[in-house]
Amino acid sequence: MTGSRSRQQLRLLPPPLPEPRGPLSAAVTALLRGSDPGRVPSPEGCSAYGDDLQLALYVLYELHYQGFHDVPDSLEWDSGLLAHRGALEDRFLGALREDVPIDDTETAERALDELQLEPVGDDGSGLSYFLRDEGSLDHLRAYAAVRSLYHLKEADPHAWVIPRLHGRAKAAMVAVEFDEFGAGRADEIHAQLFADLMADLRLDPTYGHYVDAAPAEALATVNLMSLFGLHRALRAALVGHFAAVEVTSSPGSRRLAEAMRRVDAGPAAVRFYAEHVEADAVHEQVVRHDVVGGLLESEPHLDADVVFGIRATTHLEDRLADRLLSAWREGATGLRGEIPAEGGQPPLGPASRGLPSSSQAD
Repeated sequence: MTGSRSRQQLRLLPPPLPEPRGPLSAAVTALLRGSDPGRVPSPEGCSAYGDDLQLALYVLYELHYQGFHDVPDSLEWDSGLLAHRGALEDRFLGALREDVPIDDTETAERALDELQLEPVGDDGSGLSYFLRDEGSLDHLRAYAAVRSLYHLKEADPHAWVIPRLHGRAKAAMVAVEFDEFGAGRADEIHAQLFADLMADLRLDPTYGHYVDAAPAEALATVNLMSLFGLHRALRAALVGHFAAVEVTSSPGSRRLAEAMRRVDAGPAAVRFYAEHVEADAVHEQVVRHDVVGGLLESEPHLDADVVFGIRATTHLEDRLADRLLSAWREGATGLRGEIPAEGGQPPLGPASRGLPSSSQAD
């Protein structure tokens, strides 16, 4: 693709409720529609990382963001819904703590050092390497559609930690968030820059548009930010999540910018990642030394929680990368179903190529 695209303003109208993926998400969506779902099932027997639980949790968290079309805003703090959310959170958080154990010898400093290690010769095997070296335009469109659930709200969950910090950590956190929110310019908000990227890739930049196409692994990466952000007790884990994102962003974004250039995706598609190469190289130092350093200087007992946030972030990002890479190497998309045609592009999904469906129900 060549040439520039006409800019599409990020549209933040409340999206429609997504299609349920099992009894948990069906009960939640029924409650939001004002229907009686009968007995709401317990999440105990449901996969903590599966489609049903992750979608149910995603829907309940979205009440704190843009909400949903025809769902009353007053339900945001409905006690019954909060009780259901709490049960889902306990299942999710319990699985994370079991899968990401933290011992007494681990420190935030060591965890961040490990994140900065890049393969010798920049010859890695992760998702950004695949996209840089052999990813097609369809791979990049699928990746952008899935990641839109994250990037169209990129800085919002981290803003919840600001009133829970003080001193050096708060000042540094606000400084980085100021950049994420465009440094006072609406057209430079990073979520808007991602909407511009989507327009270059002939994807719909409407907020929440691709939730039905996103696999559980993608929902989990978004839910993690909300889980940490909405609980003061997890404030240090959110700082760890933020640090993990900023420390790994610059090299990964460089590879993704190269991928966009290689397939001639368009200037806005390149710009989103090129912007993060420069900005996040600076943010990494600020977050590491002032946000994390400032927090642990005043509350050293939270070191293990910062490590947990870092490790949990890596764990879920690796799960998403494995899902997509496995699908791509088998000729599938990693999406649930098919993305409809947009702006002259063919439909994107298994049905358009006779490939096996990559959706799965848990």
